[in-house]
Amino acid sequence: MSDFRQPGCPVWRRLEGVTPTAEYEKTREDGRYEAVRSRDARFDGAFFFAVETTGIYCRPSCPAVTPKRHNVRFFATAAAAQGSGFRACRRCRPDAVPGSADWNVRADVVGRAMRLIGDGVVDREGVAGLAGRLGYSARQVQRQLTAEVGAGPVALARAQRAHTARVLLQTTGLPVTEIAFASGFASVRQFNDTIRAVYAATPSELRAAAPARDRAARHTATPTAGVPLRLAHRGPYQPGPVFDLLQREAVAGVEEVSGESGRRVYRRTLRLPYGTGIVAVQESTGRTGRPGTGSGGWLEARLHLTDLRDLTTSVQRLRRLFDLDADPYAVDERLGADPRLAPLVAARPGLRSPGTADPDELAVRALVGRAEAERLVQRCGKALDAPCGTLTHLFPEPAVLAEAAPDGTPGALAAALADGAVRLDPGADRDDAERALLAVPGLDARTVAVVRTRALGDPDVAPPGTAVPDTWRPWRSYALNHLRAAGDWENDR
Repeated sequence: MSDFRQPGCPVWRRLEGVTPTAEYEKTREDGRYEAVRSRDARFDGAFFFAVETTGIYCRPSCPAVTPKRHNVRFFATAAAAQGSGFRACRRCRPDAVPGSADWNVRADVVGRAMRLIGDGVVDREGVAGLAGRLGYSARQVQRQLTAEVGAGPVALARAQRAHTARVLLQTTGLPVTEIAFASGFASVRQFNDTIRAVYAATPSELRAAAPARDRAARHTATPTAGVPLRLAHRGPYQPGPVFDLLQREAVAGVEEVSGESGRRVYRRTLRLPYGTGIVAVQESTGRTGRPGTGSGGWLEARLHLTDLRDLTTSVQRLRRLFDLDADPYAVDERLGADPRLAPLVAARPGLRSPGTADPDELAVRALVGRAEAERLVQRCGKALDAPCGTLTHLFPEPAVLAEAAPDGTPGALAAALADGAVRLDPGADRDDAERALLAVPGLDARTVAVVRTRALGDPDVAPPGTAVPDTWRPWRSYALNHLRAAGDWENDR
């Protein structure tokens, strides 16, 4: 039986980190072809395959007839496939898959660069801005990304813009010209050329080819009604513990969780590069695919943005908050082998490690607690121009907090965040950030561990002074979430 037809880590993933050789590359590509042959959705987003005879690239789970092995090429990213002249499959929509878990797990320059590109840094600051945030030259960043993922920062950002444009074309009734600039394109001509190259269709044809569900949503999707989204995830997902955490932590004025368990809705305000936003995410999950195939599903969401140029950035921040790009198969395989964790993993397969939609906000809240955070919102938070129910404010920016309350550890932390002494953006080096946080007077190691887990998305954090087995690496953050969900963690503290 193929490695892709049974639980566990596949051959090509177990070989990651091995020095590339011809034999290694052949083994990896043969393993990937097995994933394609068995339509294994566990690897959607982990790699893409293209068919030379059709000029189309797909996700591994594409339901189309499996191509012959000698006609198939593999790519690490959709941008790499597009750069080689392949267009996206209209049947499996490969640009809509969850992102690769590698980019969130890895702490090297490629992982950091991919997170920053996902956050829209290239569109806002260019390649020079990306390189400056990483501490490398633009040439070094271009070389490393091209060598590892098959595409440079411009191509990766272009692929992201094309996906944003498709979502807006197929789910909203906005004019095409507005969509072009909202997606991050510099001109309508550039927008048209990219859509034709990626989807082999004009924008109007792409809109007309939208699935029935998207066409129905188009009638209600307006700037005032919001943009409907399906936030895809791979494999099983346990929304209950995530919504439990969000409900316990919700800061009045900025967040709210309403409804009964299993059908709750999480709503919050967002500070974004070009404006503000309000998002609503439903707890109930949708499902795709056939039972037993490893198919994932999605969370339904709706975004209200004052500037549609923030769509890509806001989606990426929501994905980090709900940990939607995780690889639950790799996590569950490792933790499920531990006698203590095995029954917990079996009870809650796909348990996630939630992040945050605003790293600076998370750091302040982890330090001061919920009650004080609510007082800070009322005292220093910026009021929304158009409040929405109980959502009335944005969480105060670090610079505002540093000026309003300069004394004590909260003031020192806010000042460090405001002047860049502490960086928690998606491209921040985790070790550097931890050292900078520990240098803030009065900030203890336990709070820093929370920030590293939630704000920096580190999957392998254990609070200081706790006995956590090394066998749980590199998923200790997930292991502790299993213990918390089962009510066992307090006994270990």
